[in-house]
Amino acid sequence: MYPDTELHIGGTWGAGSERQTLPVLNPATGETIGRCAVATQADLDRALEAAARGFAAWRKVSPFERGKVMRRAADLLRERADTIARIMTLEQGKPLAEARVEVLAGADVIDWFAEEGKRAYGRVIPARADGVLQIAVREPVGPVACFTPWNFPINQAVRKVSAALCTGCSVIIKGPEDTPASCAALIRAFLDAGVPGEVIGLVYGDPAAISAYLIPHPVIRKISFTGSTTVGKELAALAGRHMKRATMELGGHAPAIVFADADVEKAVTVLSASKYRNAGQVCVSPTRFLVHDSVFDRFVEGFTAYAKGLTVGDGLEPGTKMGPLIHGRRLDAMEALCADAVAAGANLKAGGKRIGNRGNFFEPTVFTEVPLTARIMNEEPFGPVAAIQRFSRDEEALEEANRLPFGLAAYAYTRSAERATRVAAEVESGMLSINHHGLALPEVPFGGVKDSGYGSEGGTEALEGYLSTKFVTQANF
Repeated sequence: MYPDTELHIGGTWGAGSERQTLPVLNPATGETIGRCAVATQADLDRALEAAARGFAAWRKVSPFERGKVMRRAADLLRERADTIARIMTLEQGKPLAEARVEVLAGADVIDWFAEEGKRAYGRVIPARADGVLQIAVREPVGPVACFTPWNFPINQAVRKVSAALCTGCSVIIKGPEDTPASCAALIRAFLDAGVPGEVIGLVYGDPAAISAYLIPHPVIRKISFTGSTTVGKELAALAGRHMKRATMELGGHAPAIVFADADVEKAVTVLSASKYRNAGQVCVSPTRFLVHDSVFDRFVEGFTAYAKGLTVGDGLEPGTKMGPLIHGRRLDAMEALCADAVAAGANLKAGGKRIGNRGNFFEPTVFTEVPLTARIMNEEPFGPVAAIQRFSRDEEALEEANRLPFGLAAYAYTRSAERATRVAAEVESGMLSINHHGLALPEVPFGGVKDSGYGSEGGTEALEGYLSTKFVTQANF
């Protein structure tokens, strides 16, 4: 059974004040499976009042005790993993195995932040004069407004909520309307573990209206947003006008460079799986494959065979390896990108069209020899479409990797330590994974540069945006 999703405000689950709802669709069938409550401005005001009260109380709870509560939340998430995974597959479409991995990974994120929050140390600064004590104290910044997307409804939300809670902040999360129930299940785990009801608020509704109201509001002291670069720039500008801290995890267009000396079979295995995970609806998905002339044919052959061999279908069906796109708009976007690539002269090796007329299924697609003028070489596809290009000199690959304004993730395959060192130094990206896929672990930084945003949602760096530093200097009488 798929549950209808309510708002959570001030410790109470319920409908919005005007009792408006939005339909939730199963992307595998197109059928309405539930409803999602919609928040009004009056509801947001209640959430803000609760967040202010929640912050005043939660900041006084010791980091050690906050950590214990969070660890209980992680355990509850693990206990409920099978149920939540099924809900996620129903509303988001990803294969059930992928959904379960996401839930369990979310529990690991909570555990990590629970421990890291205990170690958000300040420092003692040696004074120039006798009898003077100088200390830097780290304090929670205040109530946080978080905006989280539909593609990873637990993975994205759990990073923001965990960072806020472990540092002593309260949080209002604007959940994803396309995938509301799994996000709500995450919040319920925190509440059932003992997080006070006024510390976490969960709302849904018109994203533009909610962000326009929450971000300037004096109660909110920080925002965290994951989504498109276009929207992110607007929200960052709004936050800047009101001197609000912001963490922005925005779009990408990740290059994957396969050098002449690469382990081609390993590159094919890892990159193809990464490309079509979650139907390509992943911000760090490799999208522009830059392959040396000498190994180009081998790579294309292996990659294309993988794409053609994928079983596409309902994520609840056994054997499904790739599910549907989230909604019909993504289908339209994929068809437009593919038509543009073909018109530009690209070579279509696999896929290129939707599957059937029920649900939002699209074929795993492979293009080669795509002109740089094609849209897919310049716009993040955010779908199961790969563009494979050839290069003859390392400089060509590095130039193409840095050509776009995006800088979220990048990948490279080489057996040369010298070449790997050069790639690490010259590729403009917030994250770079060489010879494997090693991104998005709780303990490592997660964020981009250039138009892909700023700030981190992983590693010790993730706590920085949620803490203020206060300098205290005291002289003895």
